[in-house]
Amino acid sequence: MADDQRENPAAPSAAQEMELRSRRRLELEIGKSGDFDDPSQEWRRLFSELLGTFLLVLVGAGGAVVNAQSHDAISRAAAVTAPGLMVMAIILFMGAVSGAHLNPAVSIAFAVRGDFPWRRVPGYIIVQLLGATLACLFLWAVLGKLGMLGATEPGPGISSTQAMLMELVLTLGLVSTILGTASGAQNVGVLGAVGVGGYIILAGLWSSPISGASMNPARSFGPDMVLLDFANYWAYVVGPLAGALIAAGFAWILRGRGGGRTADAAAQGRIGTLQTSDDRQ
Repeated sequence: MADDQRENPAAPSAAQEMELRSRRRLELEIGKSGDFDDPSQEWRRLFSELLGTFLLVLVGAGGAVVNAQSHDAISRAAAVTAPGLMVMAIILFMGAVSGAHLNPAVSIAFAVRGDFPWRRVPGYIIVQLLGATLACLFLWAVLGKLGMLGATEPGPGISSTQAMLMELVLTLGLVSTILGTASGAQNVGVLGAVGVGGYIILAGLWSSPISGASMNPARSFGPDMVLLDFANYWAYVVGPLAGALIAAGFAWILRGRGGGRTADAAAQGRIGTLQTSDDRQ
């Protein structure tokens, strides 16, 4: 390879070829990245977050609604596995557009980490809450107001405080997984979707009877908004947000400050950007 480059100085290096291929894949998925990064195209990212959160909550809340409608036809294992698989699919099919946050806690964690602009956080959170609400309205319209529309509530004998603490720890793990797989030190490309989806399934399998394993203020907001019952909602805001902030702090301890090219691309949706020596993660 070195001999070829000496004979033909214009020949691209292996790294340049890889970067070119990555950019071509990105253009196939979302079009010309230069145009897409134009602030006037932010609506595309917002629509991506709305659609993704709609699909996530449709599956996450839908399990309880379908069970109520069909007399427990879905097992708990299936009900908690479905959201993880849906998140995996969403990351794979449109993570390049918005970063596939689907969760206010994730958007805030990326911003705290320095990988996502704070000015874009309010828009992301608004459409995430809207997508979750629309999913629950859809379930109500199609199947009826059943199964509390999949509301996440503390389990029997569990207080709101206990549920909040469980949500804090679960979200700490979830956001640590997201920040870790998005970092320049541990970027695993599309396999990050497997890691995140797998964590959601794992968390749900053992902890859903305690708090519902929401880990997402938007996921919990949708049913509560449609039912107009926010009695325990505070636990599903305080827990996930505190867990996300702690995860951002742990990421600093483990990998230093954020803002590297790879994590920035993962957080904002510009996949295909190669890790370079100036990545600070």
